[in-house]
Parts: sequence; C-alpha cells; structure tokens
Amino acid sequence: MTVEPTAGYGSRDQALHGQTLVVIGGSAGIGLATARLARAQGAGVVLTGRDPERLHTDAKEADALSTAAFDAHDPEQLERFFQQLPGPIDHVMVTAGGPSYGRLLDMDAAQARRAISDHMVLALEVARHCAGTVRPGGTLLLMSGTGARRIRAALGVAPTVAAATPAFTASLALELAPVRVNLIAAGFVDTPLSARLLGDALDARREELRATLPIGRVVVPEDVAALAVHIMTNTALTGATYDIDGGQQFVG
Repeated sequence: MTVEPTAGYGSRDQALHGQTLVVIGGSAGIGLATARLARAQGAGVVLTGRDPERLHTDAKEADALSTAAFDAHDPEQLERFFQQLPGPIDHVMVTAGGPSYGRLLDMDAAQARRAISDHMVLALEVARHCAGTVRPGGTLLLMSGTGARRIRAALGVAPTVAAATPAFTASLALELAPVRVNLIAAGFVDTPLSARLLGDALDARREELRATLPIGRVVVPEDVAALAVHIMTNTALTGATYDIDGGQQFVG
C-alpha cells in the first residue's frame, strides 16, 4: 500500500485553511461529500477506500491532497497507512463500513463479530492511531445511525451497536483528550450505500420520506457534510452524539 499524491492541491482562506482531514472510507457518499466541503473550506484532504480506480476518480473531483487504497478493517494495513502519513493531521472521519441487518438467531458467531467489528472495533483501531497522529484539539469523527434505535427483529444486532456507540464515543473522548471525539448519527441518507441496500425499493422509500419527514425532503450527503465540518471547526464539542435525520426517528 502506498499513499499516492494527486494533482491540483491548493489552499483557500476558509475555516479549515491549513488543516488536514483524513477520511477513512471517503470514496463515495457522506465521506466524499465531507471531503469536498472540507476542501472548499481550505483543508488538505486525504481520501482512503478499497477500490483504487474509484478512489482515483473521486480524489480528482474532491481535489484531494493524496489517496490510499486499502482495507480499513485489516489492522496491519490500517497501521501502515497511519505510519506513512507525512506529518501531524487535524481531523479523521470514519465512514467505512455499513450496517448489518438480519435476525439475531439466524447469525452465526462469525457474522455477529463482523456486524460489531464494522463499527466499534474499526473505530477503536483508528482511535489508537489518532492518539499519536492528530494534533491537540483536532477531531476524530465517527458515524452511526438513528434508524436502528427502534427495536425490530429484522434489524438484528444493529440496535445494540446503535445503543452502545454514544457511550463508546464519550469514553474515547476522555481517553483521547485533548483530541476531540464525536459521533454523527444519521437516518436515511440518499447515498450509493442506500441504493445498494434498498435496490428496487429505493424510489418508493424516497417518496415515503418526502411525504412524512418534517423537513419535507430526503437528507443528502451534503447535509451530513455540513454538520461534520461544523464539528471539526467548533473546538468546544467533544464526547457528544449529533442526530441528523430530518426528524425520521419521530415519524417512523
């Protein structure tokens, strides 16, 4: 694995001017939208993902400082990535991984471990590296969801992970201080991941949410990116969970 530079990097005098953001899982959706907004705010952006070709294309779009293609769930590859970073960084956002659904009793032990590992174990491994890499006052930003807070058999282990992640985030904020640790809990966001999960039901879900959400529209990646950048720039925020779902958890 190598960290490959991309062309077109430059600074703008904005809120994140001179700072560096690393996005773990930044080649699509929320991660890519946050990278684009952070770049517009003057940050240098490092994008990571599994697919080198897709990552290269998206890095050009986001005007990224560099890219690294690797599997973030592999501890050795993750460690090598952080070791190869050129210097102290300011912010790390973890958007890699996705929810695991299915009835608990239908899961074997390996599937259950993976369902938990996709979120909390990956976040913990990233936090270990942030301790020596992220500057004081910088940010580790994690992702979770509001949709899994309602207990339903079909969601399996997801409500357990959703319930534990805010406390996990707060504990990391104490241990990692003065690096700040925060959690964004999103509802449905119109991303490629949502499209893969819903398939042919995607359009119907969009229409349902437009009709029922208090905001009258579907949440998009740029909405979450705006919240993420605010958390990065407001240095009074740590150990907290920030919901962004357009009111979805109140209406079903």
